[in-house]
Amino acid sequence: MKSKTTLKISISGARGVVGDSLTPQLAAALAQAFGTYVGGGPVLIGRDTRRSGIMLAEAVAAGLAATGCQTVDVGVCAIPSFLYLTKHQRAAGGIAVTASHNPKPWNGLKFISRDGLYLTPRQTEEYLDIYHQGEFALAGPERYRAPARLEDASEPHLRRILSRFDTSIVRRCKLRVALDCNNGAGSLLGPRLLEAFGCEVVPLYTDPAGDFAHDSEPLPENISDVCRAVREYKADIGFVQDADADRLAVVNERGEPLGEELTMGLAVRHVLAKRRGSIVCNLSSSRLIDDLAAERGCRVFRTRIGEINVVEKLLAARPRAVLGGEGNGGVIDPLVHPCRDSFTAMALILEYMAESRRKISALQAALPRYVMIKDRMAGSAEQAHRLIGRLRKLYEPTGRVDLTDGLKVDFPDAWIHVRPSNTEPIIRVLAEARTQAKAETALTALKGAIAASLEKT
Repeated sequence: MKSKTTLKISISGARGVVGDSLTPQLAAALAQAFGTYVGGGPVLIGRDTRRSGIMLAEAVAAGLAATGCQTVDVGVCAIPSFLYLTKHQRAAGGIAVTASHNPKPWNGLKFISRDGLYLTPRQTEEYLDIYHQGEFALAGPERYRAPARLEDASEPHLRRILSRFDTSIVRRCKLRVALDCNNGAGSLLGPRLLEAFGCEVVPLYTDPAGDFAHDSEPLPENISDVCRAVREYKADIGFVQDADADRLAVVNERGEPLGEELTMGLAVRHVLAKRRGSIVCNLSSSRLIDDLAAERGCRVFRTRIGEINVVEKLLAARPRAVLGGEGNGGVIDPLVHPCRDSFTAMALILEYMAESRRKISALQAALPRYVMIKDRMAGSAEQAHRLIGRLRKLYEPTGRVDLTDGLKVDFPDAWIHVRPSNTEPIIRVLAEARTQAKAETALTALKGAIAASLEKT
C-alpha cells in the first residue's frame, strides 16, 4: 500500500504524486465537487505539459460532465493565460491541471472562479465542504452536453499584454533575449510575446512535449543552461519560467542569475516611477520591496502566502495598489489581470531596460541589496503548527513576532520566517539580512532553536 502523505489540498489547489496520492479517481471526484459548486455551465480545462496531464484532464472532464457542466478543453495553456481566458470567455469556472514548480512526478488541480481568479479562502472552504461530504449534484443523461474545444487559448492574453505596453519603445532597442521555458506551458506564448516586442529570441527548451530539461523551480542552481546561453550568444538578458509560467527568474547579460526576489524588485521600481500607489506582497517577500516603496512614499501591504491572498488585498487596497506579487518571481500587474504572470513580468522588465537605456546588470546593481536564504525541512502542517507554538514563546520577548502565516520575527537587521508549505508536505524556513554572513547567522540561530524545540518533544 503506497503512502498518501504527498497529497496537499490548500488554497493553492490539490497536488500530489501521480499514481500515489493523486489518481484519476480523485481528480474526477474533485471535479464533480467543483461542478456541483459552480452549478453547471461551461468550465474550461487546461493543463501544463506534464505527461500525466492528459490522463488527469480526461478524468476532470468526466467528473464535470457528470454534474451537467459543458467541458471546454483548451489544451496546454500557461496558468496566467488560463486565468485571463476563464474571465474572457465568461465561463462558470476553470480547472487547470498543473503542479506548477513541483517536481516531475507531481501533478495537481487548480480551481478557478468565473472572475478568472483562484478560489478565495472562503470559496475554497465552501467547495471543500462539498467534496468532503461527497454529495454531488449528478446530472441525468438529458443534461449531458457535448464537450467543446478551444484553439489558441493564449491569444486573448497576448492581445491583453500588447494593449498594456507600447511595444515600439522596446522594439527600437533590438534586444537579444535567451528564453528558457523548460519545455513547459510557457513554450507556446513566451517566444511569440518576445517577438512581438521586437526581440531576437534565443530559445531554450521551448518544446511543450512534457519532458522538463531541469527541475521546474527556476532557482539559480537549476538554470545553468540559460546562463551559458546568455554568455555564448551575447544576449542582453535571460528569462526562465516554471512549468505553468506564473513565475519568472532573470539572468543578467553576464550570465549571472539575479535570484527570484529581484524579479519583483525590478518591476516595483519601474512601476512606481510611473505611477504612485500601494504595493501588495506576501510575508516572505524581501524587505527590498519596503525600501523601494519608501523611496516613493508608498505603502506596502503584506499578506499570507498564496497568490489569492495577495490578489484579494490588491483588489481591496487603499490607496489603490499598482502592483502585487510574491518574492518567488511572481509579478501581478492589475492593468493586465490580477494574477502572477511571467509574461507580463518579462514585458515590464524589457520596458524598464528600454526606457532607462541601461543594461539589466546596472538596474540590478541599483537595487537595495539583501541576501535571503531559503531552506526546508520535512513535516506536515500539523507538525509545523506545533513547532510554531513553541517557537513563539521563545521569540516573543526578542523581536516583533508576526503570526499572519506561520511565525515571522523581524529584527532591526534581519528577519526569519517558519511556515508550512501550501504545496508540499514540508516546513519552509527562511532568513534575510543585508549580508550573507548576517543571513547565515540568523538562519543558523533559527535552526538551532528548531532543533532544541524538537528535542523536547
